[in-house]
Amino acid sequence: MTVARGNPAAHEVLVDSWPDFGIVLTRLRPEEHKDPRDHYTNQLAVFYRDKGALQALLGGTEAVVQARAFQILGLQEGLDEAVREAAGAKGLHVETIRYLGLMSPEPPRPRGQLPPGLRLAPVSPSHVPLLNATWALGGNARSRAFLLGLVRALPSACLLGPRGRPVSWTLLDAQGCLRHGYTVPAWRGRGLTGITMAAMGRGLHARGFPIYCTVLPHNRAALSALGAIGFVTQPGTFHLILGTPK
Repeated sequence: MTVARGNPAAHEVLVDSWPDFGIVLTRLRPEEHKDPRDHYTNQLAVFYRDKGALQALLGGTEAVVQARAFQILGLQEGLDEAVREAAGAKGLHVETIRYLGLMSPEPPRPRGQLPPGLRLAPVSPSHVPLLNATWALGGNARSRAFLLGLVRALPSACLLGPRGRPVSWTLLDAQGCLRHGYTVPAWRGRGLTGITMAAMGRGLHARGFPIYCTVLPHNRAALSALGAIGFVTQPGTFHLILGTPK
């Protein structure tokens, strides 16, 4: 859907055949992938009708190559094993992170009002060092560049404190997923996540996008906060599979 609406993240969509396809893949345009060890920017999403189509893609195309780091996203059972097998055969190190997927049928409903002294604004490129430092998968130059790209190309929302520094924020990624949500510890427990999510959700809903996000299964605080504003946990596992050259 992001590709069809201006393609701000420079992705492309590939199928094995049309109109009767067995697999659909979205990926960063190859000419945009400047750093072969950057698995943040080389983000792929995959949907397949049968494992044979997936295995043919992974084994017989350049979706997975020995010299290029990648990140594959998908909801289907068996994706992890197929990617691990194909990537291992090509000498790549593979790590899988498993999330729960959550969707909000309507724009999220904040539990409270905007606290005095805070104001809603888009995330600024000047905020990226803070976002990078607080991201569990970040903290390096490649993750900082990836976050900066999201902030520049896609919608975002944050709450700025009295000194103009973000205290809570949410970004959108190239798959239309609400990601990198975070509230600084001193401001937690005040319903700020709902305010930023609601701001993003209204814009997504108006453009016909699904409103969804992913959360680690053990993050009970985040699951509770999202449930309180209208998100519903979906069945299955959301796989984020990282492949890096050894």
